[in-house]
Order: sequence, then structure tokens, then C-alpha cells
Amino acid sequence: MASTTASQHGEPLVEVINNAEDFAEVFRSISEAYGRQTNDTIWVAFNPNWDTLEGQAAGTERMVQRWRSTTTDNKGNPNTIFLKVTLPDPDQPGRRVVAGAATWLQASAVEGFGEVPLDVGDGMNLEALHPGNEAEQRFASQMLNALRKRRLEFVKEKATANPPSVMILGSCTTHPAFQRRGVASKLVQWGLDEARRRGVPHAVTEASSMGRHVYKRLGFEPQGSDIVYEIDDEFSNRRLLPNVFMVYSSSS
Repeated sequence: MASTTASQHGEPLVEVINNAEDFAEVFRSISEAYGRQTNDTIWVAFNPNWDTLEGQAAGTERMVQRWRSTTTDNKGNPNTIFLKVTLPDPDQPGRRVVAGAATWLQASAVEGFGEVPLDVGDGMNLEALHPGNEAEQRFASQMLNALRKRRLEFVKEKATANPPSVMILGSCTTHPAFQRRGVASKLVQWGLDEARRRGVPHAVTEASSMGRHVYKRLGFEPQGSDIVYEIDDEFSNRRLLPNVFMVYSSSS
């Protein structure tokens, strides 16, 4: 696996998360970005009550369970990698604080070369997220399936490639207090370096309007226009943030 980014004085340090206790702070950092700053509709749908103690605990536990269930490819590489970036805590000298986080996935339609992509209905317990609320379950499913549609198609298209694997940047966030300090760039570059080490030439992501300039600077290119969310009419008044599917190719 790619080596930990060298940390100079006051600079972001990228680390693979290897301790379940890290996820509480990581989830709080993600919440500040996706929940409080952008109010990302999809993230909020999958993290109900994120701004309460109970919601924080539940969200943290979901991340821990996902981390613990990580599988490996046929070379022993983890198919899901959780990253954190830390910076010196401005309030507590000598301590570092989580400034950002990312999740990278190795996916493949061929068993042994990555996680086989699943539709939302096959991979998440929506009833547990929204007990007895069929409408919210349906909205969450429709939104995430629309967001990931082109991703899944791309992974299937690469089933005959060598290797038949794709690296996916599933999420990448920077705590609002630490933005414009290179945190996101470090998280993205770490994954691209890891893809190169594994011999995987393609990486993809769904980029928000805030993040796409970072991805483009690092070599990702948008594929078409913004993603169209095919959702039921009853949800038409909900705020939908723009995302675009982007692809990185090490051969270009």
C-alpha cells in the first residue's frame, strides 16, 4: 500500500485509518462538510439525525462496520481504504486534529479483482435508516442509484481490461475550518498513487461543484453534463446539488 504522506511542520498528513476509535472524529469532520456546510441531500438521506448525539453515534457505527467488513482482492489488497488527513490542532499544541477524510474503493465486475458493485437495494438496510418511512427509503434509493449509475456502467465496461479493476473515490471531504490548505488534493493524490501501485489505470468519482476543480487539476476529466436524478414527482421540491461523473486515466 502507498506509504504515508510525509508530514512537514503544519502540513496535512494522510494516514490509512487502522483504528476503529478514529471514526468518531472522522464522522464529525465529514458532518461539518456534508451536513452543515453543503447540506448534501444524498449524504443527509443516508445519515439521518446527523446533527444529534444519537445520529453521530449511529453514523460512526456504520462507518466502523463497513471498515470491519472490508474484503481483499486476489493479491491481498484491501478493496476499501479509509483515509484521514490531520493537521496541528490550533487550540491544543502538540495534538493533531482530523481535517478531512476520503474513501477509496477498488471495484470490479470480475470476482477477485475488487468489490463487485451492487445496487443500493442490495447493499444497504434502508429500513434501519428510516424505520417505517417508505417515502424516505425510496428517495434515498433513487438518489444514490442515480448518482452511481454511470460508475457501475464504467466498472462493467472494464470487465475485459487488464486488470479488470477501477479505483473509485467514493467520498472526499474537508472540514470547513481547514479548507484551502491542500487537504482534498492530498487525499485524491494518495488514491491515484495507490492505483498506480496496484496497476489500476482508471479512477472515477462523482464530483460536486465544489470538488470538481480539484479533481480536474489532478487529471480527472468530466464525462458529459451533470448527473440527472430520476426521482418521483413527490420529491421534486427537494434541493439537489449538482454532481458530474469524472474519469482519470493514467494512460492519457
